Amino acid sequence: MAGIGFEIRKILRRDSYMSLFSAYAYAGIIGSGPWILSILGVLIIGVISLGIVLPNVLITQFQVTITHLIAMSLILTGFLQLGFTRYIADRLFEKNTDAILPNFIGAIFITTLVSGLIGMALAFFAFPNQDAVYRILLIANFVVLCNIWIATIFLSGMKNYKAIVVLYAVGYSIAVVAALVLRMFGLNGLLIGILLGHFTLFSGMMLLIIRTYPSDHFIEFDFLRKKRMFVSLIWTGFFFNLGIWIDKYIFWYTPSTGQPVIGAFHASLIYDLPIFLAYLSIIPGMAVFLVRMETDFVEYYQKFYDAVRDGGTLDYIEEMRDEMVETARQGIFEIIKIQAMAVLIVFVAAPTVLELIGISQYYISLLYVDVVAAGLQVVFLGVMNVLFYLDKRVIALVMTALFAGLNLIFSLLSIHLGANWYGYGFAVSLLITVVIGLYWLDRKLSILEYETFMLQK
Repeated sequence: MAGIGFEIRKILRRDSYMSLFSAYAYAGIIGSGPWILSILGVLIIGVISLGIVLPNVLITQFQVTITHLIAMSLILTGFLQLGFTRYIADRLFEKNTDAILPNFIGAIFITTLVSGLIGMALAFFAFPNQDAVYRILLIANFVVLCNIWIATIFLSGMKNYKAIVVLYAVGYSIAVVAALVLRMFGLNGLLIGILLGHFTLFSGMMLLIIRTYPSDHFIEFDFLRKKRMFVSLIWTGFFFNLGIWIDKYIFWYTPSTGQPVIGAFHASLIYDLPIFLAYLSIIPGMAVFLVRMETDFVEYYQKFYDAVRDGGTLDYIEEMRDEMVETARQGIFEIIKIQAMAVLIVFVAAPTVLELIGISQYYISLLYVDVVAAGLQVVFLGVMNVLFYLDKRVIALVMTALFAGLNLIFSLLSIHLGANWYGYGFAVSLLITVVIGLYWLDRKLSILEYETFMLQK
């Protein structure tokens, strides 16, 4: 699968400081572009609506609605994301490309059906005081978002990162323009605008997938057959997304930290803003993550397993194994190093930044904790990425389940202990999970040759 690694290698071959900077900048844009564009899109829609959409609480209701729909759609589609991506990767390895498009459409059909039923239940029972238009838009946005995540993870698995960023840029640009035109219709006008942007984004992804993997069949459900998808990956995707969001839900729905905004949707003023600012600090770590994992590590990973499959000499296999292990360790170390630098920069600049954007300094201690947690999340992604390459699915499942469980327990405990402990639940759960993950990863890398040759079925 041709991907970002080839593009980055082309840049790095120029062998200059500018090429090095360009490679990391490119990786940062590719790795962080989609979620930055989505966040900026929603924020810009809110800003351009000030003074037009009245009362201003409607803007908050719009942003909270979209945030909840994103969270719920990610958790719901987590069941399908990793398992279906692995199914597609296996079909590509078999060179059975005819099965890709029909099964992708099958996955979209299942996603639309399930998300539509859940969306209707949510709209009718959780929003008794909202009008019919809001409820219809709620269902439509939820269904489209669920389908977007399936298409996004599909294209990410195919390493089509540039197309993802371009499509997200186009989609959210249309969302902003449409919301600007329709903002006179209030909350429903903003929801129509974001729906048009999301629908454009999803349509672009569908066209790209159809062009890339044409097929004579329209729809198939082969991926639902027994042993066609790994159960461990199904639950790993769910627990990962649940772990990322569960602390937010706890702060949203705890009376002392959250408040109702619209219908059943709550928000937490004290928690949401610091975590949003903290996530901006992971851009450097995401850049290093892509550069190291998609260039050096993947190169030696492919050479090692090609040598195993093609009957390479023992000396060559051991050499490639050593190089792969070293690049994996160096990659994770560099992620830790870069994120530590980002954390230190935020610690120094945070008081000035908060003052410039008019945010109270009371947020600063929570911001510090969230920045550390966000950095640990990037390290967690790095460890998970190597485990997936090595096909250690059970370990990945245990790690994500551990993360979700610890985040639930420690976040509840942090609220019980008081405001000085807010954010520590998210940070400590990630710290424990990362330490355990590094230990397991080190053990598996040390016996990689044994497991590669002796434990095959």
